[in-house]
Amino acid sequence: MFPRKPISRFVLFTFTLLLLLTSKISVTAAEDSEIDTENDEELEELIAIDEQGEDEDHRQQGDQQKEAEVLSKAQRIVLELNSDNAKRVINENEFVMILGYAPWCPRSAELMPQFAEAANRLKEFGSPLLMSKLDAERYPKAASTLDIKGFPTLLLFVNGSSQVYTGGFSAEDILIWARKKTGAPVIRIRSVIEAEEFLKNYYMFIFGFFQKFEGHDYEEFVKAATSDNEIQFVEVSDPGVAKVLYPDRKSTNFIGIVKSEPEKYTAYEGTFEMDKILQFLDHNKFPLVTKLTELNSGRVYSSPIKLQVMVFAEADDFKNLIQPLQEVARKFKTQIMFIYIDIADENLAKPFLTLYGLEDSENIAVTAFDNKIHSKYLLEADPTPSNIEEFCSAFLRGSLSPYFKSQPIPDNKEADVQVIVGKTFDGLVLNSPKNVLLEVYTPWCINCETTSKKIEKLAKHFKGLENLVFGKIDASANEHAKLQVDDYPTLLFYPVGDKANPIMLSSKSSSKELAAVINKYVRAKEQSTKDEL
Repeated sequence: MFPRKPISRFVLFTFTLLLLLTSKISVTAAEDSEIDTENDEELEELIAIDEQGEDEDHRQQGDQQKEAEVLSKAQRIVLELNSDNAKRVINENEFVMILGYAPWCPRSAELMPQFAEAANRLKEFGSPLLMSKLDAERYPKAASTLDIKGFPTLLLFVNGSSQVYTGGFSAEDILIWARKKTGAPVIRIRSVIEAEEFLKNYYMFIFGFFQKFEGHDYEEFVKAATSDNEIQFVEVSDPGVAKVLYPDRKSTNFIGIVKSEPEKYTAYEGTFEMDKILQFLDHNKFPLVTKLTELNSGRVYSSPIKLQVMVFAEADDFKNLIQPLQEVARKFKTQIMFIYIDIADENLAKPFLTLYGLEDSENIAVTAFDNKIHSKYLLEADPTPSNIEEFCSAFLRGSLSPYFKSQPIPDNKEADVQVIVGKTFDGLVLNSPKNVLLEVYTPWCINCETTSKKIEKLAKHFKGLENLVFGKIDASANEHAKLQVDDYPTLLFYPVGDKANPIMLSSKSSSKELAAVINKYVRAKEQSTKDEL
């Protein structure tokens, strides 16, 4: 046997170090295992949340894909016209509707999917109407031939003769208008199955029940249906079918309006005359509270109900207000139109809020307009249901004071030119015991700055004159019933003793010329008037 060789120090050190590292790794692994065991439930919860999020994302993507597929299918139904085929398509088809558009036009972009959806539904209904579109910018000659001058333009051609579209701009509006113009103005429903299917497709319609589809009452009903361009009319003679569409029918010859909201059924109680039926529709076709959109704005603005209450609120805030607001609206039905505007929609909300100086507000605001006398009102109390109801009652009685916007009352101490606001116009101008020279300006007025400098110079020059006050008012932020100015800058001189008839001075006059005018109207007995600056 060979003698045993001694183990080197290096080998021994290496072995020892390896044992220490192995021990450390084992301890760390054990600790990690313990931590992992403690966090297993938390990790499982996080993984479950992630999976739910992924599932939701997949669902949303699936929904978006389905919507895109439906829109794509609908758009394929719409025939693309050009310079070569436009005239031929019109001549070869009894009914052709054309959407004249421009690719850069935002309104065209908004209308295009609505038009495509209407085309899809018309095809499902078996309508003979051919829906088409023409890029009027790309084919200007064809557009000119068809008399398409603006964007978007909708035209209906019947046997080659055109008529301008007069309906609304949602898919439902286009569908109803097109069906009325190219088929029977009234849909006759004969079975319960047809009635149930009809209810799936229409959120609002006019119901007519007649034992026989003849006679004076029925003829006036059809005349009204033909004259109206917005609402689908249906006619029924079977009581069982009628019960599906209008459960509370009260007479043989009966008309009612059906809407998908709490105020679902409204019966017509007048005589069967076309004009009266149409008037009934105009006053009852809107929901208890109508949400204003770009698509329905034309219909809302043209409503015959001239008293309108507008509620501005964020969508989330309005969810809590809608039900009590509907209860309030029900009490003023056909007398006051209630409109909701999403305060986040600047295009719709800001122009109205600016009229009240509330363009930067994010809080709920309740306003009113009397379109007969062009007056506006503001609910300055908290917008609770009871306060809104009281506000509406006073509005209906005509006892509300018109609202005129005003900036906060300023501190005019040491000011040569007094800052006038809506709230101080009476006290500092109309009721002042002194003569007042008032500059009416706006921040965006190009020439106002030059005029302001002249007024400041004149104010310093006439500072010692005790019976004369110089003032200025920003007409963009302040209003008053007796300050009606349309041109800026405007200079108005309110003489003592006749404040109701201010004298208009030329803003183009020089400082010297204005000083001469002031000297003419204002003479202080205690001092001589200077003729020059």
